[in-house]
Amino acid sequence: MSHEEELEIITGIVKSTRFATVTTHSADGSLYSRPLAVLQKDFDGTVWFFTQDPSPKIDDVRSDAHVNVAFVDGASVVSMAGHASVNRDQARIDEFWNPFVEAWFEGGREDPSVALLQVDVTSAEYWHVDKPGVVRALETVKALVTHTTPDVGESRTVQL
Repeated sequence: MSHEEELEIITGIVKSTRFATVTTHSADGSLYSRPLAVLQKDFDGTVWFFTQDPSPKIDDVRSDAHVNVAFVDGASVVSMAGHASVNRDQARIDEFWNPFVEAWFEGGREDPSVALLQVDVTSAEYWHVDKPGVVRALETVKALVTHTTPDVGESRTVQL
């Protein structure tokens, strides 16, 4: 499978999700996972989320920029490792702004806490299942009988 085909699968999973889970490290090393709304539907190596700054999540990112972002679409999953940063570029904020975002910021677009969490992805691992549930069930039963691994989809790691 080509790199472009792998990126198409990743983009397909991202496009079909409304929320992603972003996991950060706190200053004491604890892991915290938070659901955030997916802003863009195409994956180009960077993912974006609205956030408030200051916030505990941004404190975590400033302490340790390594994050994980997980997208789940039914039976397909993509888990992205990357480096997060705070972005306050007004043009980018305007690009992603929508009425639902406004509910999270008292002052609307002009609220001083409006910021974007930018995650530059270094690698992504995906598990893509494109077979109907009945076929997956039959593959699993077959694997139990034959003592083999079921063929229900594919799993790959992609370096970016």
